[in-house]
Amino acid sequence: MLPSRALGTQGLDVSSIGLGLMGMSHAYGSPAERDEQESIATIHRAIELGCTFFDTAEAYGPFRNEELLARALAPLGSDARDRVVIATKFGFSFDGKGVIDGVNSQPAHIRDAVEGSLRRLQTDHIDLLYQHRVDPDVPIEEVIGTMADLVKQGKVRYLGLSEAGEKNIRRAHAVHPISALQSEYSLWERNLEPRIIPLLRELGIGLVPFAPLGRGFLTGQVKRAEEYPEGDFRRGDPRYQGENFDANVRAASAVRDLAARKSVTAGQIALAWLLHKGTDIVPIPGTRRRKYLEENVASADIRLSHDEMRALDTALAPDRVSGPRYSEKQMAQVDR
Repeated sequence: MLPSRALGTQGLDVSSIGLGLMGMSHAYGSPAERDEQESIATIHRAIELGCTFFDTAEAYGPFRNEELLARALAPLGSDARDRVVIATKFGFSFDGKGVIDGVNSQPAHIRDAVEGSLRRLQTDHIDLLYQHRVDPDVPIEEVIGTMADLVKQGKVRYLGLSEAGEKNIRRAHAVHPISALQSEYSLWERNLEPRIIPLLRELGIGLVPFAPLGRGFLTGQVKRAEEYPEGDFRRGDPRYQGENFDANVRAASAVRDLAARKSVTAGQIALAWLLHKGTDIVPIPGTRRRKYLEENVASADIRLSHDEMRALDTALAPDRVSGPRYSEKQMAQVDR
């Protein structure tokens, strides 16, 4: 069974590795490749293994991902909800076809979004509620004040931010304690190290890295961007394209080589590296299949020496990874 870790200092304890559910409904692969039965079996297996921190969002699908989690929990009995920690997010607006058309953290929209999430999740409370992206048109104090009201009403237990920058993290935390920041962090993406991680530790905020396997690149099981189907996020990922892809395969060879020496997978090395970076860090690797879930959970038992950590740090230093992590349009939504 996975040990627990604390996110923040307000009492939120979660499994040391979580499960990102996005890919079960959204972003990766084609719709034909998605298998709801296997996804639900993966959620059930996660609970058996003690991986009980589930990450979803209204934007995933949109809406379908939260409904999927509810369907997975429904047959497990009345106590299933109490055995898991559910994190979800608000912060986008959608057009008539369900396509994201901007950010929206107006107070009325937040309240409506949370009611929708509660309904889809078939629960009376959200354990961890994130603002998915900072809305430049709404002061963060107003956003957090609205979220804090939801805590007082018992609809939300703990608050988080996603991809927020230093200034907004400080301002938010001054209104109501923030338990977690979700942001991309991995051997593949180290932008948090100079300033964000020190700030989180100063304030006592936990870190929940998404894409901890570099959107799959660190597993070694990757293809060039153009080989992925239309609609797959990786098809538009700059790091999967052209010369960037070739350079990044070379950089990631250090992960594969260490994995071979330890008789584990490259993905397990990448997750073990994150777990060794601090007990306030809880990665949420996403998968649709039990096989990969079991591999991810087993990474908690891998030990890396100081020299191995240093070698990985050097091999995938920021100047060794080629290409930006997002397109220019997507980076515009990151508060950095």
